[in-house]
Amino acid sequence: MKDNREYFVCRCEEVTIKEIEDAIDQGYDSIDDIKRITRAGMGLCQGRSCSKVIAKIIARKTGKPIEKILQTSYRFPVRSENMDVFKEDEDGKENH
Repeated sequence: MKDNREYFVCRCEEVTIKEIEDAIDQGYDSIDDIKRITRAGMGLCQGRSCSKVIAKIIARKTGKPIEKILQTSYRFPVRSENMDVFKEDEDGKENH
């Protein structure tokens, strides 16, 4: 039988309950800390599937009330762009 701690909390990054609990035991007690140390919440769903579960695990392990656990900070997806797209062509039109 599978140990409950082997189940995935973050399916996108395949982070288990055990990995989350181990990070908390090392002193990481916010969702952002857990995210940085384990990659939980960095997958395609950006934590929409796992952040509430992570918060519940933090609350259970630390005794903090769930409403006192800060939610993760979100960043807009950004990608680099070649600056050539902002240059004008020979007709004076922008290239985007």
